[in-house]
Amino acid sequence: MVKLGVGKNMVRSIRFWSQVMGMVQIETRGQSLSVTDQGRILLAEKGLDPFLEDIQTLWLLHWNLATNVANPLLAWDFLLNRWQEPELMPSVALKALQKEAEKQENRLSMVTLQQHFNTFLHTYYPTRGRKGEVQEDNLDCPLVELELIIKIGERELDRRSGKQETIYGFNREEKPDISSELFVYCLNDFWQKRHEVESTLTLREIAHGHGSPGQIFKLPEENVRARVEDLARQTDGFLEYMESANLQQVQKIRDRNSMDLLKKIYSGAVHDG
Repeated sequence: MVKLGVGKNMVRSIRFWSQVMGMVQIETRGQSLSVTDQGRILLAEKGLDPFLEDIQTLWLLHWNLATNVANPLLAWDFLLNRWQEPELMPSVALKALQKEAEKQENRLSMVTLQQHFNTFLHTYYPTRGRKGEVQEDNLDCPLVELELIIKIGERELDRRSGKQETIYGFNREEKPDISSELFVYCLNDFWQKRHEVESTLTLREIAHGHGSPGQIFKLPEENVRARVEDLARQTDGFLEYMESANLQQVQKIRDRNSMDLLKKIYSGAVHDG
């Protein structure tokens, strides 16, 4: 509180978001925090991107935020993995989140769910003023730069009052900012988190599976296919794409250290040593 000049609630907020974005972790004993290997490699004084200047770092933070297996965030887990509608309407999404929370026996009020959804939305879409303009004094989340959520249009909620609701949608186009090195890192991370004992993954699982690169980054299946077809060359053979008449899958030939793969994102090459 003294060092950063912020209040108690802001300290809690910084603590929470630092954890869910994978930069710090709670020590096994007690409640003290320590910087993760990823946090140190990225954000240390001589780290790879201490000021979040590389958009790949923002995609990486989004990946961490959306793929927490032990304690998933409701809106991130549900809307990124299970929301199949082409449009994202807040009123409809809130009802779906309420049903999902009830399934998980989370007794959350509609006010709490509304705040949760708004936090999710404005992590990726800029806050705007009453007239629709972006306010200069708004401190938007850095992840709005990803343009993962876009405005599609508006619809009338209440004819009597004329109240309108903004319609959003996920940007499902190819994303050149996600380099092949970042894709490989996230594919390996997905494998370790959700399919640790398996030696192969199908193209469908990589493109559409829960917590997969295709789902979390909202990539078209054709783009995922193009990315995995070149894996053997990109990874010096530790991952290899295989295709037969009725099966497309990626085989893991050997394990790779995830922090080595992280460093390759910023060196521009994925290879051993």
